[in-house]
Amino acid sequence: MKRVVVGHYGGPEVLQVVEEDDPRPGPGEVRVRVLAAGVSFSDALLRTGTYLGGPKPPFTPGYELVGVVEELGPGCSRLRVGDRVAALTVWGADAERVCVPETYAVEVRDDLDPAEVVSLVLPYVTAYQLLHRVARVKSAETVLVHGAAGRVGTAVLELGALAGLRLYGTASARDRAAVERLGAVAIDYRNADFVARVRGLPGKGVDVVLDGLGGAMSVRSFRALRPGGRLVVFGYSSALTQGRRSRRAWLKWNAQTASVFLWGLLAPRRRVHGYRIDKLRNRHPDWFREDFLALLELLRRGEIHPVVAERLPLTEVRRAHELLESSAATGKLVLVPVP
Repeated sequence: MKRVVVGHYGGPEVLQVVEEDDPRPGPGEVRVRVLAAGVSFSDALLRTGTYLGGPKPPFTPGYELVGVVEELGPGCSRLRVGDRVAALTVWGADAERVCVPETYAVEVRDDLDPAEVVSLVLPYVTAYQLLHRVARVKSAETVLVHGAAGRVGTAVLELGALAGLRLYGTASARDRAAVERLGAVAIDYRNADFVARVRGLPGKGVDVVLDGLGGAMSVRSFRALRPGGRLVVFGYSSALTQGRRSRRAWLKWNAQTASVFLWGLLAPRRRVHGYRIDKLRNRHPDWFREDFLALLELLRRGEIHPVVAERLPLTEVRRAHELLESSAATGKLVLVPVP
């Protein structure tokens, strides 16, 4: 089989496709023939060595997959050979065959497009859990999401509209129309003060802020909360420069983000939460399964619309990573291994 290997940290040029024997599933694992593997910003962080807790080279990237179960390891009882499944792998999905823990594999209907389904695994589950597992939003609450035109931001806006939320999103001026088409009020982060904007609302702020940047943005986002509000920090993009962490920026990010979490502990009526999809999945695999099945049903009914920007063969993984910067506004990049 073919699989992608990162031999050392770096740009897309470090990605290589190698051939080797098929893996054999260990206890509690199933071997999956991959139909679609998503390519995300997290894969670029893994490739450059910037992902928190990521593996050391050599390793295979790939955060998510959809495929067909080919073989069961010892102790597996829920799945059967021939079942179609999706899984959050964090790394390892960019291959023709992958072994995954049965616990983390979620059944998928055969009549759904694997590329659309894999587009749900990271961005839509993240958005769903930010709203419903962490912030625990209620209908008619006001939510501000940073990076509203990105993949997670777009998913938040789609799911937030279904939940009856009043939505605001920071984005560039060029993405204003895209954000507004999803029913949100767009705030140009370059030319407008989002704190002043939302503090002018009834209640003097928003109920929820979803912040994938952290650092100084979290400091300002805390000020945008009304009494009873919740800030959820789920990323560290503001600590990166051209996709890489610098020691100075990382120390500053940690200090600023830590101060916000301290404010959340001390503030009587505002709360701060952290979120990482892999950490929550590890603690509550049943939640991940429930939430993903709920998203599959929304997809089946046509209530959410994941956009696939491009489907590329596994051998074009370098090109997929080169396209990452331009794909955020157009949809998900998906690797499709050729049988």
